Amino acid sequence: MYGSGLPTTHRRYPIGAERVPTGEVHFRVWSPRSKTMEVVVETGSAANTATRLSPEENGYFSGVVPGCKAGDLYRFRMDGHRLLLDPASRFQPEGPLGPSMVVDWSAFSWQDSQWPGVRIGGQVLYEMHIGTFTAEGTWRAASLELASLKELGITIIEVMPVHDFCGRFGWGYDGVDFFAPTRLYGCPDDFRAFVDQAHLLGLGVILDVVYNHAGPAGNFLRDFSADYLTDRYSTEWGEPFNFDGENSAAVREFFVTNAGYWIEEFHVDGLRLDATQSIYDSSERHILAEITERVRRAAGTRSTIVIAENEPQETRLVQPVADGGYGIDAVWNDDFHHSAMVALTGHNEAYYSGYGGRPQEFISAAKRGYLYQGQYCRWQNQRRGTQARRLKPAAFITYLQNHDQIANGPKGLRIHFQAHPGMYRAMTALMLLTPQTPLLFQGQEFAASAPFVFFADHPLDVAAEVKRGRLQFLNQFPSISSEAMRGRMPDPVDPATFESCRLDFSERDRHQETYMLHRDLLKLRREDPVFSAQRPEGVDGAVLREELFVLRFFGENEDDRLLLVNFDIDAFLDPVPEPLLAGSANRQWRVVWSSEDPRYGGSGALPAESVEHWFIPGRGAFVFKAFP
Repeated sequence: MYGSGLPTTHRRYPIGAERVPTGEVHFRVWSPRSKTMEVVVETGSAANTATRLSPEENGYFSGVVPGCKAGDLYRFRMDGHRLLLDPASRFQPEGPLGPSMVVDWSAFSWQDSQWPGVRIGGQVLYEMHIGTFTAEGTWRAASLELASLKELGITIIEVMPVHDFCGRFGWGYDGVDFFAPTRLYGCPDDFRAFVDQAHLLGLGVILDVVYNHAGPAGNFLRDFSADYLTDRYSTEWGEPFNFDGENSAAVREFFVTNAGYWIEEFHVDGLRLDATQSIYDSSERHILAEITERVRRAAGTRSTIVIAENEPQETRLVQPVADGGYGIDAVWNDDFHHSAMVALTGHNEAYYSGYGGRPQEFISAAKRGYLYQGQYCRWQNQRRGTQARRLKPAAFITYLQNHDQIANGPKGLRIHFQAHPGMYRAMTALMLLTPQTPLLFQGQEFAASAPFVFFADHPLDVAAEVKRGRLQFLNQFPSISSEAMRGRMPDPVDPATFESCRLDFSERDRHQETYMLHRDLLKLRREDPVFSAQRPEGVDGAVLREELFVLRFFGENEDDRLLLVNFDIDAFLDPVPEPLLAGSANRQWRVVWSSEDPRYGGSGALPAESVEHWFIPGRGAFVFKAFP
């Protein structure tokens, strides 16, 4: 039972300001630190009024504010003196330090009633930072580019976090208002319109959420309750949330509600959970399982997906709940990325030191997902990963670029600036054709010249600490930790650093070769029945030379495909004692796709199979199909 005699069915959620069926606005907040709680309305017909909320058990206060309506600004007044924003505010038009706004979610007219949702199989993800994706940095501007992403072959947009945060720019991982989409990109209905437009085009949208910590500026959760956070665990970014200690029930309710809120009120198709290794919970039912279940329930008949980032590579996250898992659909796979970066750049320092970038690593990644499944990792000085043998290929998200990994490189440069062009094309083919679920980072499809570096607009005292922390983190990379290089690293608090990361969509035309490479590979992945199948145990591989390998994708009725990848110079295979290269009777392998196609900037060289030998051009990837 909520306060003021309203049954639970009169509210959608247990916290925040909501317009209820009577037309009134009902407020509810958890603040066990307070003896009294008032709602002070600052605008509208109820401006300059203060309404005392009724106390409930367990530290909640609730009640209706007469005359309050959608669009009004308000704050909570604690114990008659301190004014603070609503911890479950739906919008902060002036940012986290300003008043909260009453939002009527039902006023938006959705057009996506026929949208079925998304499942993890067959998807191609596209990570997007709304603030830098377009010159305007808004939901409305981003909406205008959705049709082009659909044409490219993208199926799901993964939006980087939008919880409101202090400052004029940031990645979004320092959010402090977890229910309020940041005012920097537009109003809440602009976000809804973005999702609606995506659905009308046949694109899914999932939202990256941060449930492991709050940002360093504008975080007032402790003012309402010291039990929101805990010092019993620690993260790299500050205190984690209290999901299993004293008074944790209300904290769990807050975040489980938040997960359902994005699905129900913004129609997003799922969540990407940031840094789940820093979400601590010793409860019988882990908070990640509870969040995942809430996402499913919130979607009703629509299908949803939940994706997790998990650095230790704990496969229980994606195991079924019946088997003791959390029921999550997929996990990011850093192993593939790290091997690819070593192969493309020649550097295996810091956390890349456990990888050689050799053909066997890519064969194992194609067959088994994670490369580390319990072996000792020298860099971490411990065993890394867990067994993944029963997981489907689609459960692993693979990438050559993402927000973290680009920013962790020298000056945030994209990988195409650091790699041999032929190697880059070949690695792109490998990533987009293997049976795991691929992810592209914004601009990757047209070789964006814009870097992606760390940027965060914080108050001066916090900014200095952020800069020190960023340089300390980069010290693990000897190649970029010298004084000469440190002096060239972009200043994360400089607005020019943020501006430098904005995409230039004219490069889509000027870099047509890279754009066509991605478009054609995604078409091949989507339309070829062998590549699109993502079958468990549907691929095998063999190392043919030190830097040359083959992957064989098994189709029905022996309608197989070969992907030959050569990271070295031109190669003649003679003899060829490898059964994976053997064709069927009365059939011969022929090239159906080549990374060396001149349309992609290649030399035009083609491999060939003769009676005597195979010829494989250097630094290329080639798809073969058997023909009579």
